[in-house]
Amino acid sequence: MKNLRQFICLLFLLTGIPLSAQDVSIKTNLLYDASTTINLGTEISLAPKWTLDLSANYNAWTFSNNKKWKHWLAQPEARYWLCEKFNGHFFGAHLLGGQYNWGGIKLPLGLWSDLKNYRYEGWYAGAGVSYGYQWLLSNRWSIETSIGLGYIHAYYDKYECVTCGEWLGNGKKDYLGVTKAAVSLIYIIK
Repeated sequence: MKNLRQFICLLFLLTGIPLSAQDVSIKTNLLYDASTTINLGTEISLAPKWTLDLSANYNAWTFSNNKKWKHWLAQPEARYWLCEKFNGHFFGAHLLGGQYNWGGIKLPLGLWSDLKNYRYEGWYAGAGVSYGYQWLLSNRWSIETSIGLGYIHAYYDKYECVTCGEWLGNGKKDYLGVTKAAVSLIYIIK
């Protein structure tokens, strides 16, 4: 644990962000974990009511029948806490971006309706706003929930089927809706 704390402090020292040990946490989004997406986040204090949340998410798996949900995602978020940082209600503004290689799956709500029969590969970028709440469980542990709404713009190459790969063309897709959903387990570094 001491080496992890030293590594995180060194990382923020190199980026020029002042911090003390009570102002850093590490977290994992349990919703991403449930979708087999490896993720790790950190949150640092910037001011008495402001924090910066940084998360990285990665899924490299190909499932049975060549179903793909491969992607990586980076999502920084500035947060304003209504009472005190790392406790209670907060509002945030986030950016997001990454790359994807999806195919052979069915997404909810009719998103990418032909994804079951085709494969899409490309990149995306977007921004949104969020609301969340954090519950203190002990001196070092917390649980947080948050939801974000915003806009995503995606570029893609479309391929004939999931397993073969004849290129069918490229295109763009715009999305307005949920851009963040989290139930996070948090460890506060002291």
